[in-house]
Amino acid sequence: MKPTLCILAAGIGSRFGGFKQIEPVGPHGELLIDYSIYDARKAGFGRIVFVILKKIESDFKEYMEAQYGREADFAYAYQEVEVISSGFSVPVGRSKPWGTGHAVLAAKKTIGGPFAVINADDYYGPGSFAVLCNALSAMRPDATEFVMVGFELEKTLSEHGAVARGVCAVKNGYLASIVEREKIKRTEKTIAFETKTGERGDLDPHTPVSMNCWGFAPQTLYPMLENDFSEFLKRSGNELKTEFYLPSVVNNGLARKSISVKMLYSGEQWFGMTYREDCQVVREYLKKKIGEGAYPYGLF
Repeated sequence: MKPTLCILAAGIGSRFGGFKQIEPVGPHGELLIDYSIYDARKAGFGRIVFVILKKIESDFKEYMEAQYGREADFAYAYQEVEVISSGFSVPVGRSKPWGTGHAVLAAKKTIGGPFAVINADDYYGPGSFAVLCNALSAMRPDATEFVMVGFELEKTLSEHGAVARGVCAVKNGYLASIVEREKIKRTEKTIAFETKTGERGDLDPHTPVSMNCWGFAPQTLYPMLENDFSEFLKRSGNELKTEFYLPSVVNNGLARKSISVKMLYSGEQWFGMTYREDCQVVREYLKKKIGEGAYPYGLF
């Protein structure tokens, strides 16, 4: 069975100011997600699962069917705020999705065997999908060793504002821990960060970071997600904006020593759309990749 690719496309994009997953960036109006699909299929992935919001379902499906046809091996899962663990309720005023961990949990019924997870608004490059597909093709559905494609911090920054990144500690080729750092930005002399509590520090430009490019075994991951989401709701379920992050679930598994995560590196240049101003950078980079022959001028 070919590995499945799960694309998280339910983010609202508060800093971007809209639904960046349906922002045209290619020369013929292609979405960034189209380049991921192209690379994934070429690498050997099978089914594509999209995790979306109901409010963009009509426009999203219309676009996908127009480009790929109704017979494409696509599946859809819906990340809705009101769909949470039994015994809990959504606080009044909560409209923000519950985060990447909740998004992957929403896709549970559409996932069969080993699968990859990526963000819809990020570019990972052909090499990333190649190393992921290779690892997932040899993974058992109940494996306790996951994989993650890491990227160098300095290659993941935006020139238009601060970003948040999962900073990785790596030991003997395996992920040791992930620490979420916020307000990361390049200064005149270094790359600095600041936490919500006001802690400040500097980061090595070559530090590996998580850009949500994972490979998972479903029979191992989903019990972890369900358990940790319930614990998250006990702790933070009354808050209006706090999110349940996928890297936090992985981190908890590492701390319990119930899983391991092998680090993969593709040498690819990551880029994405954190801010609306990033769109032009993405368009120019894709134009360059097309000129180098990485992609045809029109994907369809």
